[in-house]
Amino acid sequence: MDAQQNPDFCDSLTDEQDEAARQLLETVAAKWPMAVLYELVCAGGPVRFSRIRDRVDGISQKVLAQTLRTLESYRLITRKVYPEVPPRVEYQATSLGHKLQQQFVPVWAWIVEHLDDFQGVAIITPKVDDRADLEHSTSASELIARH
Repeated sequence: MDAQQNPDFCDSLTDEQDEAARQLLETVAAKWPMAVLYELVCAGGPVRFSRIRDRVDGISQKVLAQTLRTLESYRLITRKVYPEVPPRVEYQATSLGHKLQQQFVPVWAWIVEHLDDFQGVAIITPKVDDRADLEHSTSASELIARH
Protein backbone atom coordinates (compact mmCIF):
# COMPACT_ATOMS: atom_id res chain seq x y z
CA MET A 1 0.00 0.00 0.00
CA ASP A 2 1.43 3.40 -0.94
CA ALA A 3 1.41 6.65 1.04
CA GLN A 4 -1.57 8.10 -0.87
CA GLN A 5 -3.75 5.15 0.08
CA ASN A 6 -2.55 5.11 3.70
CA PRO A 7 -2.49 8.54 5.35
CA ASP A 8 -0.93 7.00 8.46
CA PHE A 9 2.21 5.87 6.61
CA CYS A 10 4.40 8.09 8.82
CA ASP A 11 3.39 6.10 11.90
CA SER A 12 5.75 3.30 10.85
CA LEU A 13 8.79 5.58 10.49
CA THR A 14 11.55 5.68 13.03
CA ASP A 15 12.53 9.09 14.40
CA GLU A 16 15.61 9.03 12.16
CA GLN A 17 13.57 8.22 9.05
CA ASP A 18 11.05 10.91 9.90
CA GLU A 19 13.81 13.50 10.34
CA ALA A 20 15.48 12.44 7.07
CA ALA A 21 12.16 12.67 5.20
CA ARG A 22 11.43 16.11 6.64
CA GLN A 23 14.91 17.36 5.78
CA LEU A 24 14.64 16.07 2.22
CA LEU A 25 11.23 17.69 1.79
CA GLU A 26 12.48 20.99 3.19
CA THR A 27 15.51 20.90 0.89
CA VAL A 28 13.78 20.04 -2.38
CA ALA A 29 10.81 22.33 -1.70
CA ALA A 30 13.06 25.36 -1.13
CA LYS A 31 13.12 28.31 -3.50
CA TRP A 32 15.37 26.98 -6.28
CA PRO A 33 15.68 23.15 -6.34
CA MET A 34 12.32 22.42 -8.00
CA ALA A 35 12.85 25.16 -10.61
CA VAL A 36 16.29 23.75 -11.47
CA LEU A 37 15.06 20.15 -11.50
CA TYR A 38 12.10 21.17 -13.65
CA GLU A 39 14.43 22.64 -16.28
CA LEU A 40 16.59 19.52 -16.30
CA VAL A 41 13.58 17.23 -16.63
CA CYS A 42 12.11 19.33 -19.46
CA ALA A 43 15.44 19.38 -21.28
CA GLY A 44 15.23 15.62 -21.73
CA GLY A 45 19.00 15.24 -21.79
CA PRO A 46 22.29 16.71 -20.64
CA VAL A 47 22.35 20.47 -20.04
CA ARG A 48 25.30 22.78 -19.45
CA PHE A 49 25.51 25.07 -16.44
CA SER A 50 25.09 28.26 -18.47
CA ARG A 51 21.92 26.99 -20.14
CA ILE A 52 20.38 26.14 -16.76
CA ARG A 53 21.31 29.59 -15.45
CA ASP A 54 19.69 31.18 -18.52
CA ARG A 55 16.50 29.13 -18.11
CA VAL A 56 16.00 29.64 -14.36
CA ASP A 57 15.23 33.33 -14.15
CA GLY A 58 16.78 35.22 -11.26
CA ILE A 59 19.12 32.54 -9.95
CA SER A 60 22.68 33.64 -9.29
CA GLN A 61 25.69 31.61 -10.40
CA LYS A 62 26.60 30.89 -6.76
CA VAL A 63 23.10 29.73 -5.79
CA LEU A 64 22.80 27.61 -8.94
CA ALA A 65 26.10 25.89 -8.16
CA GLN A 66 24.94 25.20 -4.58
CA THR A 67 21.57 23.95 -5.78
CA LEU A 68 23.13 21.61 -8.35
CA ARG A 69 25.47 20.18 -5.70
CA THR A 70 22.53 19.58 -3.38
CA LEU A 71 20.43 17.90 -6.08
CA GLU A 72 23.42 15.75 -7.03
CA SER A 73 24.01 14.76 -3.40
CA TYR A 74 20.40 13.52 -3.24
CA ARG A 75 20.94 11.59 -6.51
CA LEU A 76 18.23 13.62 -8.26
CA ILE A 77 20.66 14.71 -10.97
CA THR A 78 23.97 13.56 -12.37
CA ARG A 79 27.00 15.69 -13.15
CA LYS A 80 29.42 14.73 -15.90
CA VAL A 81 32.75 16.50 -16.34
CA TYR A 82 34.48 16.20 -19.71
CA PRO A 83 38.30 16.33 -19.75
CA GLU A 84 38.48 19.27 -22.14
CA VAL A 85 39.98 22.74 -22.06
CA PRO A 86 38.02 24.69 -21.07
CA PRO A 87 36.24 22.08 -18.94
CA ARG A 88 32.74 21.14 -20.00
CA VAL A 89 30.23 20.05 -17.35
CA GLU A 90 26.75 18.72 -18.07
CA TYR A 91 23.86 17.97 -15.74
CA GLN A 92 20.97 15.61 -16.26
CA ALA A 93 17.95 14.59 -14.20
CA THR A 94 18.05 11.01 -12.96
CA SER A 95 15.09 8.65 -12.97
CA LEU A 96 14.58 9.54 -9.31
CA GLY A 97 14.65 13.25 -10.20
CA HIS A 98 12.02 12.70 -12.90
CA LYS A 99 9.78 10.87 -10.44
CA LEU A 100 10.11 13.60 -7.81
CA GLN A 101 9.39 16.40 -10.29
CA GLN A 102 6.25 14.58 -11.45
CA GLN A 103 4.98 14.66 -7.87
CA PHE A 104 5.47 18.42 -7.55
CA VAL A 105 3.50 19.44 -10.65
CA PRO A 106 0.17 18.59 -8.97
CA VAL A 107 1.24 20.59 -5.89
CA TRP A 108 1.97 23.64 -8.08
CA ALA A 109 -1.37 23.18 -9.83
CA TRP A 110 -3.21 22.94 -6.50
CA ILE A 111 -1.53 26.11 -5.21
CA VAL A 112 -2.41 28.07 -8.35
CA GLU A 113 -5.98 26.76 -8.25
CA HIS A 114 -6.39 27.81 -4.60
CA LEU A 115 -4.56 31.15 -4.56
CA ASP A 116 -7.83 33.02 -3.99
CA ASP A 117 -8.48 30.90 -0.89
CA PHE A 118 -5.38 32.44 0.67
CA GLN A 119 -6.40 36.05 0.11
CA GLY A 120 -5.83 38.06 3.25
CA VAL A 121 -3.33 35.57 4.65
CA ALA A 122 -0.11 37.24 5.73
CA ILE A 123 2.56 36.44 3.18
CA ILE A 124 6.12 36.33 4.48
CA THR A 125 7.95 39.28 2.97
CA PRO A 126 11.23 38.22 1.37
CA LYS A 127 14.48 39.64 2.63
CA VAL A 128 15.64 42.71 0.75
CA ASP A 129 18.34 40.64 -1.01
CA ASP A 130 15.71 38.20 -2.32
CA ARG A 131 13.30 40.78 -3.74
CA ALA A 132 15.29 41.26 -6.95
CA ASP A 133 15.43 37.48 -7.35
CA LEU A 134 11.64 37.24 -6.95
CA GLU A 135 11.02 39.83 -9.65
CA HIS A 136 12.90 37.66 -12.14
CA SER A 137 12.06 34.18 -10.87
CA THR A 138 9.92 31.66 -12.70
CA SER A 139 6.37 31.77 -11.37
CA ALA A 140 4.33 28.72 -10.43
CA SER A 141 1.94 29.32 -13.30
CA GLU A 142 4.84 29.57 -15.75
CA LEU A 143 6.19 26.23 -14.53
CA ILE A 144 2.79 24.57 -14.91
CA ALA A 145 2.17 26.13 -18.31
CA ARG A 146 5.55 24.92 -19.61
CA HIS A 147 4.96 21.38 -18.35
